[in-house]
Amino acid sequence: MKKTRAFISALLLTVMTAALTTSCSAGGTSQVSYDRDVTSEVRDAVSQAAEESELLPDTELENKTVKWLATWDINPDGTGKNKPTELVVFEEKYGGKIEWIPCTWENRYERLAEVISSGDGVDLFAANDGDAFPKGAVKSMFAPVDEYIDFSSPLWEDVQELNDGLLWADRHYMVVTQVVGDKVACVYNRKTIQEAGLEDPADLYRQGRWDWDTFEKMLKTFVDPEKQHYGLEGWWFEFALMNTTGVPAIGLEDGKLVNNLSDPAMERVQNLLYDLNSAGCVAIGVGDYGWDSHPEYVGEGKVLFYPVGLYEFYKEPGSWKTRYGEDAFFVPMPRDPKADEYYIPVGMEAYAFITGGNNPEGAARFLDCKRFVMMDDTVGEVADKQFREDYGWTDEMVDMQHELQDLAEANTFFDFSAGASNDCEELLDQQLRAAAKQGVPWNETFDSIDPVVQTLIDDINADPIQSAE
Repeated sequence: MKKTRAFISALLLTVMTAALTTSCSAGGTSQVSYDRDVTSEVRDAVSQAAEESELLPDTELENKTVKWLATWDINPDGTGKNKPTELVVFEEKYGGKIEWIPCTWENRYERLAEVISSGDGVDLFAANDGDAFPKGAVKSMFAPVDEYIDFSSPLWEDVQELNDGLLWADRHYMVVTQVVGDKVACVYNRKTIQEAGLEDPADLYRQGRWDWDTFEKMLKTFVDPEKQHYGLEGWWFEFALMNTTGVPAIGLEDGKLVNNLSDPAMERVQNLLYDLNSAGCVAIGVGDYGWDSHPEYVGEGKVLFYPVGLYEFYKEPGSWKTRYGEDAFFVPMPRDPKADEYYIPVGMEAYAFITGGNNPEGAARFLDCKRFVMMDDTVGEVADKQFREDYGWTDEMVDMQHELQDLAEANTFFDFSAGASNDCEELLDQQLRAAAKQGVPWNETFDSIDPVVQTLIDDINADPIQSAE
């Protein structure tokens, strides 16, 4: 990757200043706004570096406002976060600003349809949750970005192959700025492991012995409902283990969706999930556990493994320690011993241009600014600093997070089970969990869903860009 170091090192390591201002609307109602801005010195440095860099296109935006539809605001908000560096660059280089169009997790796609049909000209959609692509392109909710972003340019060249692998109908409908390895990690409590006489998964990982076999053996050793010892918990472990095969249930090859349910790797992992259920290693429904999720049982020594996204640890230490315990730790999901590489669930930081957006040029330049910041060496240093100082992480936790990221970057692949269509997502979300949650043998599940999934995939591939409904 080509690096730009002219200014961002100093910028990112500068302590942000914050000012909370209150303004009143015409009706007299107080409306709180947040302006955790950078210092004038930092802003001057940003302005100079952005002007001097050859990476950012020199263009004058006719429309300087980018409307952003998401569950979260890019601007400073009530969480206390600072103004992100890419937004400072966007302001200084292009005079741009981001206008947040809020939505909830549940109504994201209803709001997306509303802003398109109303002609509100909303520009950018948060597409990193795995359920946006190719569905959004198929339904003509997303617009291609090829006219506005040059993935072969120095700013984008190190993620060009990644983005080219997501071509749909020969065009780019997704903009991936980076892959991330923190989608799902295997969380556990070291005190629980030690008291059970088990080996620390972190040590097993470093020794190359952290795989399905060891994982299953540890669960079977630990589980004893009479002692309130339960095994595997959470809503993410089925797909997390499936992802360790490196074979997505629904893949994308040469611009076409591919149904991989008949792949031997899928049978292999489903048999593992079935065996875990049969042995009582899946906590939900076992003994007196009940049918609700209890992540706090990790901290109480009742649950051995709880796969979950590391966002659970991107919080002040009192929060995650209360839930997972003082001795909480995490490792990558265990390796599939028969896979050709060490695969883990891989996430993406991704965006989509909304059909009918008023400012695709501005949206593209904002994403250029994001890539501009990402290309600096010290971005990772600042993140590590935040992990330690704000989240209470140890050096060992930071190092393990790096391991997750390295695995994600080395062996990148995506599962489009949730992104193909609503019908496909609902079917696979239920049925691919059946072995683990209901103890249904894979051959029964496969026979019932494979022809349905194949028909859904064939229909999408035959009509990749459908007219908007």
